[in-house]
Order: sequence, then C-alpha cells, then structure tokens
Amino acid sequence: MESSHGELFLKEVTEKIEKRIEEVDLSLEAGQKDIQNMHEYYWENYTEMDQYGYEDYDNQQALLHQVNDNQEKLKLRHRLKKMLDAPFFGRVDYVYDGEDAAEVFYIGIGNFAPRAGMQPLIYDWRAPVSGLFYDYDKGPASYEAPAGVMTGEIASKWQYKIKNGKMIYAFESDTKIDDEILKQELGTNSDVQLKNIVRTIQKEQNAIIRNTKDRILVIQGAAGSGKTSVALHRIAYLLYHEREHLKSSNILILSPNSVFSDYISHILPELGEENVKEMSFDLFAYRELKSVVSDCEDRYDHLERMMKFPDPIVQNRFDEKQSAGFVGQMEGFLACLEDELMDFRKIEYKGIKKTEEDLIHLFYFKFQNTPLLKRMDAVMEYCVDEYETLCGRDLSEEERIVVQEKFDRMYVTKDIYSIYNWLIEYCGYQKLPETEYEKRILEYEDVYPMLYLKYRLTGKAVHQNIKHLVIDEMQDYSYLQYVILNQIFQCRMTILGDRAQTLDTKQQDVLRFLPKIFDVPVRKIVMNKSYRNTIEIAEYAGKISKVTDLELLNRHGKEVQEQKFHSVDQLLDEVLKQTNLKETGYETAAIITMTKEEASDICRLLQLRGEEIHYIDRDSRTFRKGLTVTTFYLAKGLEFDQVFGVFHEDEHPMNAQAKYICATRALHELYMYELNL
Repeated sequence: MESSHGELFLKEVTEKIEKRIEEVDLSLEAGQKDIQNMHEYYWENYTEMDQYGYEDYDNQQALLHQVNDNQEKLKLRHRLKKMLDAPFFGRVDYVYDGEDAAEVFYIGIGNFAPRAGMQPLIYDWRAPVSGLFYDYDKGPASYEAPAGVMTGEIASKWQYKIKNGKMIYAFESDTKIDDEILKQELGTNSDVQLKNIVRTIQKEQNAIIRNTKDRILVIQGAAGSGKTSVALHRIAYLLYHEREHLKSSNILILSPNSVFSDYISHILPELGEENVKEMSFDLFAYRELKSVVSDCEDRYDHLERMMKFPDPIVQNRFDEKQSAGFVGQMEGFLACLEDELMDFRKIEYKGIKKTEEDLIHLFYFKFQNTPLLKRMDAVMEYCVDEYETLCGRDLSEEERIVVQEKFDRMYVTKDIYSIYNWLIEYCGYQKLPETEYEKRILEYEDVYPMLYLKYRLTGKAVHQNIKHLVIDEMQDYSYLQYVILNQIFQCRMTILGDRAQTLDTKQQDVLRFLPKIFDVPVRKIVMNKSYRNTIEIAEYAGKISKVTDLELLNRHGKEVQEQKFHSVDQLLDEVLKQTNLKETGYETAAIITMTKEEASDICRLLQLRGEEIHYIDRDSRTFRKGLTVTTFYLAKGLEFDQVFGVFHEDEHPMNAQAKYICATRALHELYMYELNL
C-alpha cells in the first residue's frame, strides 16, 4: 500500500519540481534581459552621467546585484535538476505527544517547497526532524528543534531507492531491513568516486555528523568504517547549520594526496554545498620553507628509502626528530641562541645614535616577546621612529636600506638553514651540507623540525580564515606535526584515521599525546564496524593487523586467493585472467605493490601487452575506472572491486602494514600474490 503511496508522492513532487524549474527558467530569462538592458543603457548614456560618478556607481551596483541574483538562480536550478533524479529517500510518520494524527516527513538531499516560505514537501537530511529517520525505529522518539525538544512516537519509517526519477524499491524500515539495504548498497560495484551515504547513515555515524559541541573531535575508525564519508557529511551538516558565519572557504582538508582529493571531491557538491580547499601538509610545509631551501622530500620519499634501504639507525633518528623530546631540545637550544646569534655594536647614522648598552636593553627587555629574527627589525623601527619624530623628517628609502644593513649586521647570521645546522649539532646529529640555496634539498626527517624552528625565529601566521580543519590519516602525523598544526590553526578540528594503517613499521596511536598538545578537551569516538569488505576479506585482514574487536556487516563473498609465482609474466597472466571486467561486471580493479619501482615496472609490462592501465603515482590527480596499478601507500583511502596484492617472500619491516592496507582496499575479491624470482 505504502509503496503505491510513495509512487504517488513521487509523481506529485516531480511535477512540482518541474514546475519550479520552469519558473526559475523564466526568471533567469528576465534577469538576462535586465542585464542586457543595463549594459545598453550604460553605453548609450555614460557620457552624460554626472562627473562625480554617482549615477555610474549606482548603475554598476544594480548590474552586480542582478548578476549575483542570476548566479543564485542558476545554483537553485542546478539543485532542482539534481533533485529530479531522486527527490527523496526516506519517510517518517511521526505522532507528536498530545496529537492523534501522524505528521508525514519525506527526507531527501535538500529541502523542497513549491514556494519560499511554504512548508517543505521534502526536508533536508540535515534538518532537525530528519534525525528521527537516522536515530530511531518505530516507537518513542524525539528530536531537538529550535523551539526545544519535540517528543512523540514514530508510527512508521520507510526507505526508498529512486533512480532517474523511477521508484526502484520501497521498504518499511526496521534495523534488519537497514542491514539488507546496506548490503545491497555496499554490495554494488566500486565507483570512481566515494559514495555519499545519506541514504544509509547509521545511528553511530549520525551522532558524529550532528556533533556541534566538541571543538576537537577525533574519530578512530577501522578500515571501511566510513570515517572519511562521515567527516565530509559532518562538514556539510555544519555548513548547513552555521551558514551565517561558516562558508566553504573557511574549511581546509589536509588529505594524503591529489588522487584521494579527486576521489572525495564530489561529495560536498552532491550534498548541496560548495567544495572546500584541500592540500597535503607536506605541500604546505614545502611552501613555507621555500625561502630557506630549494626543495623538500615528502613522506613518500622517506617511505621509499626506508623500504629500499631499511636501516634501524636512520629510522630511529627520524622518530627522534619528530618526538616530544626533540621539541624540548629545540626549546633548550632557542634559550641559548639569543646570545650566540647576536653581536651588538653601537649605531651612528645621520643623527641616529644608540650605544651597545641601549641596543641590548631594547633587544632583551622592550622587545623580548618579538621572535628572534624579527626582533632587530622592531628595534630598528623604534630607533627610526624616534629619530624622525625628533628631527621632523622621514628617512628616504635609500637611507632606510643603509640603516637596515647596519642593524642586520648585528646578527651573526639570519639564514635559518645555518641556524638549523647549529641546532642539530647541538642535539648531537650530523650537520646538513653547507651549500648554496639551489642545492639545498631537505630530507623528510628535517622538514618539520626546520619549519618549527622557522616559526619560532620569525613568528607564525595563524590562519584566522580557517574555522574548521579536517585532518585525514591522523596516524601518519607525528607529535611535532601536531604541535605545529595546533600553533597555526586555532579552530575546530575533525581528526580521523586508523592506527592499523600507520605508514610505519609499527602502529601509532596519536590519542596517547593529542590531549597534551591541544589546550581544549579532545573528544574521542571509535567506529569499529566495517562496511567495505566482505566477511572473508575482513577476517583475512584482521589476521594481519591483529585487530580483533571489529564488527562486520554480514556480507559474504569469494574466499581470499593466495598464490605464489616464479615470474612476473605468470603473475600478470593470472591477473588479466581474473580481471576480465566485461565478464565480471566489475568497474575497478587494482594491482597494489610495495614500491613505486615495482608499480612502474608492472605498469610498463602491461602497457607492452597492449593493456589500458591507469598508473597512480604521487603526481596523479584523478581516480579512474578499469585496472589501476599503484603502491599500497597511495591506495590508502581508495577502494576497488578487485585487489591483487603483489609482495615478495623476504620479510620487510613494512610488510604487515602494507598487506593490511592492500587487503582492506578490496570490496569483493582479494588476491594476495607472492613473487619469488
């Protein structure tokens, strides 16, 4: 009965959306004519407009207003067109306390009302009342509205799947059917982009998405638990609820690489929001150090070197330089640096006269809170202001350059690279090569210590425009990196990751030290239900990671296949036999290796066979359908219908991490191959 009711409502609401699109089209046409008329009026009359430009200004403002109005209408038209594909996905029949009849709420990606100010026919999934759909089954239920907590009872709850405007199915929903729908949704083939999850948000996910109270929210989520989707849906929720003072330009996502950025880039636009800025923290650090060194290694350079030349001494040195202990050593060095770095001498120039004692007093007392390499500039400005006030004349640009040079000479050096060499020598490490700027290439172990030193010596710009920071793959950030992030982003944060996927020889739980770094309470939420892999794949991955507390969605599939090969050609024959995407109906498959050299070689060999291959390296920007070849560390966060892991028999310290990450990328089929050459 309800199925037919849902279809009737779909027909009714589709007609109303189409009518609204027609109205918007007419309004857009009229707006375009107005813009054209304004242009014509301006060019016909601009010579007669008054000399002060008031009429000209008014015309320009009116034109700008009309253009902006048209832009908003175009956005509305785009949203309505998308809504036609699937106007709603849920329904709640809710009886308020004290009422007899149930009120019906249909829920979709966005609000829809036939006219502004009218009661919506469809409610946005982020609206307060939509919480009923995600948090309750039949029976007593409540939600928090602007007027207070609304209590009552859910008489029934329905879930729909609509595609291309046609009803695919309608279920009266309880927990069991939710799981059936989840299996149906997650059992479909992998797409080239992450799916939005508004139709299948689970109760524990909904609590995270609608969390507005915690400034620092940390999500420890198992592979496939939906943590990235939840974080993005949380951003969409906050943009919807705090639209008066939070815009998409106020949000930054620190993501691992460009391919992952592409993989998730459509989620916010699908949810009715503009996209947000994304970048890697390594790229951010490189830009900040561009004035000090010509190039920096990134995390992937370090990983490749550790896999090619595993050296416990080098790894220990890397770990030490990112630790809380090293931050303490840097602070000890900075306390001594003031005396080592300075060579005070008297200043005399065109009436500017300061003794060595005067300068020492200004440097150590008046400007003691100014960063060390900016402090002499502050002393100079003080002296120049004093001179210009007393003499009643300003120094010329040439004179200021001469004065600047005199003050700068009181530093033994202002070169941060040289000062960093003093630091690591002070800490007992080997110095970096003393070389000209063009040849300064910084190894990864020194990137963040040098960035920390730069900020301490020159000051740091707090990015006030960023009001919400999302940090993905939290387990791959060091203590020192979090210290720097806390200094430059004084805003709310959503931090997410999986300690089992640490890009290191051992797992790292950042929650051991995060509360010590942030000066506000850190709220931790654990998501230990995996939705991605079949039970067979998830259990196989669990044996590698030793993670035993996972809940699994009851979705079965093919057993994991393990096989040994004595030649690359044999291995590739088997891969191509299994990845006949036309026969299997799958969309995506991946060959995942340890190193970029192995990935590059396999890609070249497949291309020589005439195969169409998508190769993902650190410079790749897009994620595509078909067969992909990449490394385990670049596959993080992605998912494929079929995965072929290629490993060697030698026991490398990174093997377990790499195999776990590889295994958890697979939606339906996993093949773990060992190559013994």
